[in-house]
Amino acid sequence: MKQYTVTGMSCAACSARVERAVSCLDGVEACSVNLLTNSMNVEGSVSPETVIQAVQASGYGAALKTSAKTESIRSTTDVTAHLKWRLLFSLIFLVVLMYFSMGHMMWNWPVPQFFHENPVAMGVLQLLLSGIILVINQKFFINGFKGLLYKAPNMDTLVAMGSAASFLYSTYALFAMIGAQGSGNLTAVHRYMHEFYFESAAMILTLITVGKMLEAHSKGKTTDALKSLMKLAPKTAILLKDQVEVEVPIEQVKKGDRFVVYPGKSIPVDGFIVDGNSAIDESALTGESIPVDKEVGDTVSAATINQYGYLVCEATRVGEDTTFSQIIQMVSDAAATKAPIAKVADKVSGVFVPVVITIAVITFFIWMLLGKPFSFSLARSISVLVISCPCALGLATPVAIMVGNGKAAKNGILFKNAVSLEETGKIQIVALDKTGTITNGEPRVTDLIATGNCTEEALLASAYALEQKSEHPLAKAIISHAEEQQIHLLSVTDFEALPGNGLTAKLDAEFLYGGNFKFISGKAEIPSKYKELALQLSREGKTPLFFAKGKTLLGIIAVADTMKEDSSRAIQELQNMGIHVVMLTGDNEQTANTIGKQAGVDEVIAGVLPAGKELTIQKLQRKGK
Repeated sequence: MKQYTVTGMSCAACSARVERAVSCLDGVEACSVNLLTNSMNVEGSVSPETVIQAVQASGYGAALKTSAKTESIRSTTDVTAHLKWRLLFSLIFLVVLMYFSMGHMMWNWPVPQFFHENPVAMGVLQLLLSGIILVINQKFFINGFKGLLYKAPNMDTLVAMGSAASFLYSTYALFAMIGAQGSGNLTAVHRYMHEFYFESAAMILTLITVGKMLEAHSKGKTTDALKSLMKLAPKTAILLKDQVEVEVPIEQVKKGDRFVVYPGKSIPVDGFIVDGNSAIDESALTGESIPVDKEVGDTVSAATINQYGYLVCEATRVGEDTTFSQIIQMVSDAAATKAPIAKVADKVSGVFVPVVITIAVITFFIWMLLGKPFSFSLARSISVLVISCPCALGLATPVAIMVGNGKAAKNGILFKNAVSLEETGKIQIVALDKTGTITNGEPRVTDLIATGNCTEEALLASAYALEQKSEHPLAKAIISHAEEQQIHLLSVTDFEALPGNGLTAKLDAEFLYGGNFKFISGKAEIPSKYKELALQLSREGKTPLFFAKGKTLLGIIAVADTMKEDSSRAIQELQNMGIHVVMLTGDNEQTANTIGKQAGVDEVIAGVLPAGKELTIQKLQRKGK
């Protein structure tokens, strides 16, 4: 699929014409034009040159997108700023025009003496003021009449025709008034003075500009999610060249380059670790808030964060090929696609403008045949054109889709395309992961089990002293719990972290040890009672951490992911919509059932490996959408 930027479109009728022109080309399998993003997706074997020529033949401009992520955002910002200035100047001149045309004429507001009893001067002033507003908003006339020349009238055509008809008829009335004044026919002069529609010509353009600016502002708001994602992307990388660290722009990183990542910094590109170990926060990609332990040989991804430890990595995917760039591209693509309901709206929009013009012409002739004056019939005809201008039918659906897509992305929900967004409204079954979705995704202390040689407070104090110097996520849970309990921090020396095992330090000339069962069992004797307790804690989905002083076991501290406060309410709201809620997790059945019961899900499917989750989803799909 190739993406193009389309220029010159102003309404749904424009996008429908471009879509028809490209769809007719040989080799085009599918074409979708999005008015809000001014973008076009084309699938098929047709060359870009042929597509661009077809768009240009329709009266619009087109170019291949070079940076799908920034072009639409930049253009939307520029358009909004330009429309603000247009509206500001239009309003300034419109206020002056309305003061003279209606304030003085209807309510006798004071004006300079020169204009008293001088209707021609008043008419010339209105002509000049409205003419300035027409020039400020000339884009309506350029786009509108260009559409007519290409036999593709659009919403700007309606605006231009309505405003031009008002201005031209008023100009005719002004010249007729000048002629009547020259012949001394004062009755005709006063009659023509009431047939000025200069303020209507100006008001039409100003009001539609207000609508255009609100529409552009709406477009800008919907790109906020994309902006937020792009801010997460690293801008520089530190390359390792001949053992020397060199900071370079991210664009200069090539496949095979070695780069370093300091603690707390973002990983610039996709790669694998060649030296060092750490815990990586991958929440930007996976939504999983518990950092993942990584060591030599493990893969790392762009925009994830190195929690601790100095890493040396080798780049495997750079630029647009990184996982993070592909996610940004997916959000951009989703905004550029159309849902089936939007396509229905576009079909109607394609014939909307010609139908409105026809109705306006019929309206004019009906009033003329009924014996009404030309000015009366023209005013009614203009009303039909102007009232029909805001293309609500063609804009409401894509605006709703894009706002929905933007809101979802802000909340970490990515839709592959607009069809997926529409299908979501018809869902009957929702499958939720456990960790980081139903649960907090942040480990917390759940159990303190002290041996007979130690109290719970002494166990926590020893663990606090040992973990204080560690940056591991599980250590942070113990530190946080100790601080909540206002435990006094003991001073330790000779601290050492042993990756994959545990920690050691000296307290009062004796060694403190903390870590997993395998590590501690090599340092101190662990009674079978505590082995069984640790096994039970593991079955409940908790991580048991053993602590010993010298050769004496102090106890076990269990750390686990706890359920979010609002998970039960969220699941209840899904069930109130008639949705069957399934918790699908790789955790053991006992842990899963415990969390599932607390959360109130309808069904628990546990012990499923990542590869098996897809098969489970396929089985659920056979039961409902």
